[in-house]
Amino acid sequence: MGRYEYYQELKALARETRAKYGLASPCVRRSDVRRIYRAERIMLDLWPHRFKGVRGAYLNDEFGATVMVVKALPLEPFIFTLAHELKHHLVDQAMKNALCADTTRNDAIEIGAEIFAAELIFPERDFSQALHAMGIGNGQCDAEGLVKLKHESKTTLSYAALAKRAEYLKFASRGTFTNVKWTRLALKLYGEPIYKCLHRTKS
Repeated sequence: MGRYEYYQELKALARETRAKYGLASPCVRRSDVRRIYRAERIMLDLWPHRFKGVRGAYLNDEFGATVMVVKALPLEPFIFTLAHELKHHLVDQAMKNALCADTTRNDAIEIGAEIFAAELIFPERDFSQALHAMGIGNGQCDAEGLVKLKHESKTTLSYAALAKRAEYLKFASRGTFTNVKWTRLALKLYGEPIYKCLHRTKS
């Protein structure tokens, strides 16, 4: 099997997993993935400290399946890493363990886990339909379009992943989103999130 076929199978598996566990929107929460972990009998171990270049790991030994994730990861990378490790559990159990670090990202198995995670959170078809509904066609997506998509869909897929998806599906040419300051742009378009305003008021 070539890489393309392998990646397409992983996308299909991600969509099947969404359907199986009732994920109906691109806003996948911690509780959603933890619910899947409980059903799949995956233990979750939160690392108290950061390790350079390492986001998580999958272990499968005589004690069962365990996913280890850096506890301090921000929400979106945390959810994405949980989804990434879920792919290893569903597909790569024969490996016994997988350390997911920056140095392994060119490996087909690790790239496949990234593709699975992105599709689990925000399927390509839904992504395309959402942009088309906003009046954005091929080659027409800019940074503001992605900020609006994220705001309207409430997706927990990161801006970096959304940008990569937009380029892959030809909604934007390669390099369109280089050096975009996503947080600054979102603040310009929508202002400060209300929870931050409330937090500052209480301080």
